[in-house]
Amino acid sequence: MVPTVALSNTDELSELKLQLAMLQQKIEKIEQQHTEQAESDPGIKVGGAIRVNYSTNSYDEDAKNRGGDFDFDVFRFNFSGEVADIGLNAEIRFFDYMSVVKYAYLDYDVTPQWQAQLGLTQVPFGNDPYNSHSFFMSPNYFVGLEDDYDMGLVMKRKVADNWQLDLGFFKNDELGGIDGYVEDRKDRYSIDIVGIRDESEGLYDAPQAQLAEHNTFVARYHYHLEHFAGSTALGMSVLSGGLHDGQYSAGDYQAWALHMNSQFGNWHLQLQHGKYDYQLDNIDRIAIAANATYDTMPTEATMSSANIAYNWSVNYGPVTHLQLYNDFGTIYNKSDNSANTWMNVTGVAVTAGPIFSYIDLVHAKNQPFVGGTISGQSEDVERRFNINIGYYF
Repeated sequence: MVPTVALSNTDELSELKLQLAMLQQKIEKIEQQHTEQAESDPGIKVGGAIRVNYSTNSYDEDAKNRGGDFDFDVFRFNFSGEVADIGLNAEIRFFDYMSVVKYAYLDYDVTPQWQAQLGLTQVPFGNDPYNSHSFFMSPNYFVGLEDDYDMGLVMKRKVADNWQLDLGFFKNDELGGIDGYVEDRKDRYSIDIVGIRDESEGLYDAPQAQLAEHNTFVARYHYHLEHFAGSTALGMSVLSGGLHDGQYSAGDYQAWALHMNSQFGNWHLQLQHGKYDYQLDNIDRIAIAANATYDTMPTEATMSSANIAYNWSVNYGPVTHLQLYNDFGTIYNKSDNSANTWMNVTGVAVTAGPIFSYIDLVHAKNQPFVGGTISGQSEDVERRFNINIGYYF
């Protein structure tokens, strides 16, 4: 019996060693899978910026007598990344006068060519991603047709066979539309309609009769051409949506634009021309809001812009890149017969490590943030010298 017992113990020990070896292999396989998943899903990255601003101008005598003002501009956080093939992109901004979410959306690659974006995402209209180079963007931003963000779904076709297409449906603006549960409808990043501008109201008053956009469809098409000096994107954008007063449909609105975005070596050229039309019975002006301010714009107008820039790689201490630019934009043929709006920005963008700065000299007439408004009647050309410095991390 003794030899039999010894043989049994040896067999059990061998079986135990085999099971341990198999278990170790399973553990190593699980760890490898976790490592591969971690590499493919790097998680959500957090970045941001802190910006300050200096400006002096021709339309504020007190500021001009002080030699201008140096102010805190914005502190922002950016979130981006991917978990389980679903991407997250968001930005929240903290100003002295308001806190806003600029964008916040999920993205998913439905196919190798098509991506879906759901949430508070950019309205695909005009030159992509911006129709401008300067800190002030173009006059199109101030009528809600540049760098605008609303709540909806966008399907984006990546460039293939020389063309790309963006299709969007937006249920309402970023603050929930006419019935959005927000404390103040003017605390937002993007310009949106918020009401009818009655003749008895001032241009910067809160509107008595409220309005909001809803059920907006947008399409943008680009065809890309390669040429000896670089590349050119020729495009067209169209937009159509409804207006609601909280109880009933109050009208419709449309916009269209033709645009070109070209790179010729170090030179960058942008052209854009279009029109918008808010169709409201016997109404020539509407109230708009953004940046904690109410303003006014005509219900119909034509827009044109031409921008040129030169990119210059340099080695001046920490400065590695300069972009010199001149952006010109105008809004005219207005439904309220107000004077033409135009803005010309001559400037340079400076990159020095984590610091990015705009230095702009602005000349403008009837232009928001330059002593005017889109529905203004001023004949004076205003000036603003502006330096915006940001530390990005």
